[in-house]
Amino acid sequence: MRRNFLGIILTLVIALALLSGCSAPKAQQAAGPPPAVPVSVAVATLETAPVEIRAIGTVEPSAIVQVKSQIPGELLSVHFVEGANVEKGALLFKIDPRPYEDALRQAEASLQKDTALLRQAEANLGRDTAQEKNAQAEAARYTALAKEGVISRSQSDQFKTTADAMREALRADEAAIESARASIQSDRAAIDRAKLDLSRCEIRAPISGRAGNLLVHPGNLVTANSENPLVVIHQITPIFVSFGVPEEQLNTIRRRGAGKLPVRASFQNEPDKTARGVLTVIDNTVDPTTGTIKLKATFENKERLLWPGQFVNVALTLDARQNAVVVPGEAVQAAQKGQFVYVVKPDQTVEPRNVTVGQELGGKIIIESGVKAGETVVTDGQLRLFPGALIKPVPASKVDSQVL
Repeated sequence: MRRNFLGIILTLVIALALLSGCSAPKAQQAAGPPPAVPVSVAVATLETAPVEIRAIGTVEPSAIVQVKSQIPGELLSVHFVEGANVEKGALLFKIDPRPYEDALRQAEASLQKDTALLRQAEANLGRDTAQEKNAQAEAARYTALAKEGVISRSQSDQFKTTADAMREALRADEAAIESARASIQSDRAAIDRAKLDLSRCEIRAPISGRAGNLLVHPGNLVTANSENPLVVIHQITPIFVSFGVPEEQLNTIRRRGAGKLPVRASFQNEPDKTARGVLTVIDNTVDPTTGTIKLKATFENKERLLWPGQFVNVALTLDARQNAVVVPGEAVQAAQKGQFVYVVKPDQTVEPRNVTVGQELGGKIIIESGVKAGETVVTDGQLRLFPGALIKPVPASKVDSQVL
């Protein structure tokens, strides 16, 4: 009976082994190959890429004017809005003009008085000239009569003295005329000065730009050329961006020259917004502490994207590089051994490939080595991939929605 029990157990073991052997191929056949991974792809292309130097720049106004009063007086009114744009020649402030109007009237009255004195002196000169001629004629006649003994010598000397007195009177008249003319010139200068001071009662914008905060309010007394300005105006069209580059680039920049090299400025929080300008100033000294040369670029800034005091990303274009291999920036991934991309092979499987990257070009990256033009790289969906994985290209917007 024990033998029969052992035989039954042996028969069951053999049956189970046969069943498992038959079902294994069927299970493998049912599992099949792994599904294709949905990814987005792009083709590496050849493009003309600019050779650029990148730096951090500081935005500076092209002109800063501290508006001050050139005359003392009471500030009557303000005619601009703080923080607003002002045009050159626009009225900014008005100072009490009454003291300067009085000074102008006094200068004009002095001019009228001295003009009248000049006319009087000229009339005196005319009268005395006629009298002097008559006195000279009489003196000559009586001198001749004295020589003939007709009259005494004392009588002749008397007429000669009268003629000499008249000649001195002419000199006095001429001096009076010169004095009156000098007074008139002084009066006219006083009038011009009074008119100038009166015109300075209206303080106008010396440049077009952006007005800052109001520093002196109406009702205050202002002094001429005070240390404290009334307002500060920054000219922001055009505007400057100053930045430094390594001194090794100085010779290249000097060969191209200021006024020819294009400069691009962008913002860290808004990289899509860019402003374009041109290099205008190369500093005359290399900073020995940093080994950099200071440059300045000019931007028209018509859209007023740049603002004084901002920090911006600056790209100075030195040259153009032909036939550079370019891929979308999303294709490049970081790993422990460096950067790599997934390259799609003809059988639609992928292989990771280490790459050496160059500069960025507005969302694209130059590949120095590792990928050739025409090869297809994965740009989205890399987290699901592994070496040899089968892929299925789909639009980038549908990568995350695809189910394996």
